[in-house]
Order: sequence, then C-alpha cells, then structure tokens
Amino acid sequence: MPTPERTSTEEIVAAGREILEIAGPSGLTMQAVADRVGVRAPSLYKRVRDRDALHAAVATASIDALTARLEAAGDDIGALAHAYRGFAQEHPEGFRLMFTIAAPHDALERSAAPLIRAASALVGEEDALDAARLFTAWATGFLQMELSGAFRLGGDVDRAFEYGLRRLTAGMAG
Repeated sequence: MPTPERTSTEEIVAAGREILEIAGPSGLTMQAVADRVGVRAPSLYKRVRDRDALHAAVATASIDALTARLEAAGDDIGALAHAYRGFAQEHPEGFRLMFTIAAPHDALERSAAPLIRAASALVGEEDALDAARLFTAWATGFLQMELSGAFRLGGDVDRAFEYGLRRLTAGMAG
C-alpha cells in the first residue's frame, strides 16, 4: 500500500511564501517549510528538488500573484503603478525575491505583459518595451528605497510617488 500524501506542492509553496515574509530569504529553508506543513524535511524532496528549487517556486508564486493583480488593474499605467506598489508593500520579501536569480524568466515575462500593453497604449507599440522598462526601473527603484526606509529627508512619500508617476507618464506620453 502506498504512503498517503501528507502535503502538496501548492501547500509547500504557500508555506514558503509565508515563511519568506516572516523570516526573509535566509529563513526560507526546507526544514522551516517542512515544520510549517507538518512533515519531515526529507518528505519535501518528493515535491521540491532542493532549496534553490524551493526559492524558484516561491518566486514564481509571488510573481504570479503580482501578475494577477496587474491584470486586474487593467491597461492604465497609474492603476498598474498602484497595484505594483500595493503588492510590494504587502509582500516586501516576495517583491525583493522577484529581482534575484531565483525568479524564473518565464514568470517574469508573464508579469511584464500587462505593463507592456499599457505602455503600448500610452506610447505606441514600437516604444512599448522601452517605456515598460523605464516605468519598471523607476517604480522598482522607488519601491526598493521605500521598503528599506531610505526616504529619510522628510516629506510625504505617497505624494512623492504620485509626483514621480505623473512626471514619468507625462514624459512618456509627450
């Protein structure tokens, strides 16, 4: 008689995302996930090859969650910016993990699609990829600084985000 399945890949990845937000990437270990899902660590290897594969699976799940949020935001750059920022604020470690080698290229391509569509509507198809990269570089840099507490000169960070978004979109559209 085969051994009953005690966990699934989906449960492992969900536990990994929770652990990542609590303990950061260094705390995202096979043992920590095994403890969270209630199995022994060797049992995880039936579903996840190793720690690198665990990180890649968690990165993919984070990117897919962001992609769903971006898709729901539609084709407006402002709505996409707010969805992107909201995701980063709610899942800071998942957001950071997306910009590491653990993030699979195909997942990143899926997450870029809503932004490229919105950029195309704003600047035209020929410049859409460049505009999407410009937006992503600005937004990601802003959010990385915000998440790390780097805006210490005072002022309203929300206002600064809105200012940057207005200036960036005006520049791209102009």
